[in-house]
Amino acid sequence: MGRIRLQWSRIWQVLGDHINAVGCNNVQDISFFAVDSLRQLATKFIEKGELPNFHFQKDFLRPFEHIMKCNKAGAVRDMVVRCVANMVHSQANNIKSGWTNIFTVFHLAAADQDENIVELSFQTVGKITTELYEKQFRIMIDSFQDSIKCLSEFACNSLFPDTSMESIRLIRRCAQFISTHSNLFQEQTMEDQPNKIPDTDRIWIKGWFPILFELSCIVSRCKLDVRTRGLTVLFDIVKSYGDQFEAHWWQDLFQVLFRIFDSMKLKQNSDEDLPDRVAAKTEWLNTTCNHALYALTDVFSQYFAVVSPLLLNDLFAQLQWCVQQDNEQLARSGISCLENLVLSNGDKFNADSWDSLCQCLHDLFSSTTPSQLLTWSPAPHTSSMSSSPRPPSVDPTLLVDIDSDIGYPPPRHHSNRSSTSNGHPNNELSNTRQLFNVLSVKCVVQLELIQCIDNIVFYPAASKKEDAAFLSAAQSQRSANFVPPVHDSRGIFKYLSLHHLSTLLDCLIQAHRFARNFNSNQEQRNILWKSNFIGNAKPNLMKQETQALACSLRIMFRVYLEDDRSESWLEVEKRLIPLTHEVIEYFLSLSAETHSEAWTSVLILLFTQMSRLKDDRLKVFVGPVYNHLCEYWMLDLRPEVCAVLRNLFVRIGSVYNIVVQNVPQPQSAALQSADQQQSLKHHQVVVNGDLHRS
Repeated sequence: MGRIRLQWSRIWQVLGDHINAVGCNNVQDISFFAVDSLRQLATKFIEKGELPNFHFQKDFLRPFEHIMKCNKAGAVRDMVVRCVANMVHSQANNIKSGWTNIFTVFHLAAADQDENIVELSFQTVGKITTELYEKQFRIMIDSFQDSIKCLSEFACNSLFPDTSMESIRLIRRCAQFISTHSNLFQEQTMEDQPNKIPDTDRIWIKGWFPILFELSCIVSRCKLDVRTRGLTVLFDIVKSYGDQFEAHWWQDLFQVLFRIFDSMKLKQNSDEDLPDRVAAKTEWLNTTCNHALYALTDVFSQYFAVVSPLLLNDLFAQLQWCVQQDNEQLARSGISCLENLVLSNGDKFNADSWDSLCQCLHDLFSSTTPSQLLTWSPAPHTSSMSSSPRPPSVDPTLLVDIDSDIGYPPPRHHSNRSSTSNGHPNNELSNTRQLFNVLSVKCVVQLELIQCIDNIVFYPAASKKEDAAFLSAAQSQRSANFVPPVHDSRGIFKYLSLHHLSTLLDCLIQAHRFARNFNSNQEQRNILWKSNFIGNAKPNLMKQETQALACSLRIMFRVYLEDDRSESWLEVEKRLIPLTHEVIEYFLSLSAETHSEAWTSVLILLFTQMSRLKDDRLKVFVGPVYNHLCEYWMLDLRPEVCAVLRNLFVRIGSVYNIVVQNVPQPQSAALQSADQQQSLKHHQVVVNGDLHRS
């Protein structure tokens, strides 16, 4: 052992290969002898210490790695782990460049199935991270990434869940250590890449990034309980220490966070039809993806000022991907996260941010429109099998009266799946069920998107409060003097330009007209009903039809009634007047009582807002629809609708001078009657002429 280190290095180039070969011998006694000899030599070398800028320990400890990797005998592997653990406990102060080899050995042991090997390895790694880091982290800093990778491998060993949870705790502890010892990274000179990495980035490359990356690996590889714990720790670290991150680090960080979703995107392209793959994907979408989505949005909102210029479009794309999956829970979560993001940060959006948001919503509406609802028909040879038997109590003649809104409440097709009459699997029927599932989820998504726009523009529950106020005023017969509730200032309506509002209106009106076309197509609805689309009820899209329209009217009337937006009145008028005429005319064509009832809130909203218009603008509105409004008195309307309609006609009478106030008392009843009849005829001629000209 008296030779200089350089001589030993040359000797070891030959001797090391020999020990590698002997240590992997199939005869266990020979392997034991080789490992024991290696232990003695390595201990002697480590006792001599290591000079600065030399890495002899890496060479002398490398055979432990080779034997651990290539020898599958449990007893030999156990001996290797014990030898290395003993060196850590007895010679830790003298180990310098050898830490990388030590962590590699423990990394290989972490995936073992032998409890003794895993337990001893983990205890030793735990000692290093909890005790030795506090004493000599400066000389161990180059191997820090290897230690985190080692802990990650312990977490991914599904045979020992307790060890997995404890390893995640140690990773969190390492993050705390980095946070309080950032100066060590600044002082350390990176030996492998001198003068290539800025000083401010050393702690990111050597410290933070390995922790965050390995936690994302745990989320991608482990079972539900472990990956949930890893996901929680990952985002806790980001939220707790994100204020220490430089601006340009966030792009790398979000690539790591988006990687959580990328693992499932890749799986979509392979073995998608295997039952176990489908079950795993469903579980992942409902649990991990859902959790990650909300946490990702929270982090983005917390550090919005820093990350928005770099990553807002990427986040919109990620949310859009989640909404477009054929998973109802994930789609709802994606829309909810989008809504929360905008409501929390809308006051910080610039014009480009609003453009990106509106384009995202437009793309979502277009991609989730269930267009096949209008065109689907059963295959001729399977139509008799595709429909499930009806309960005896359901009379086919009552088909028109049995309606069920798709997506509200949630679709029931999951619990009403029928089987073929002969009991054999049928690919055609399976494909039909799969298609129905996709279409039903799209219907739910459309309804959620409509509500999302309403919540974003006016703030959640604001529209419901306004509808309740309008209804209360109509029921109490005081809508003529009704003062509308003050708009909630927390909505982002005030930040949206007419261009952005027009994009949202395009989405809403498109959804309304699609739902209206579907609800009017009785034949197609009957086909879907007979094919058991959502169970024993004829499908409809009444919620989508009425809510999309109500939101559209609310937006346009809000602009049309605000003096601050007078420059937009003409543009809004071009859209609002034709839509009003279309709506009033369409309601007259409804025959089903349930369909008419669904329109109550829309009519109250429309007539109340029309009554609030100024005289000159009310004239513009009333002209094209006056005759249709008169026909409403022939319908069996609810009292609340009659009340607001009466007030609208009173306003019309006032605008066209039909209502005469402060009429002097005539001298006789006969003269009074004659004067009234003559006056009424005169005003009728006037209003009819004005309406005709309008």
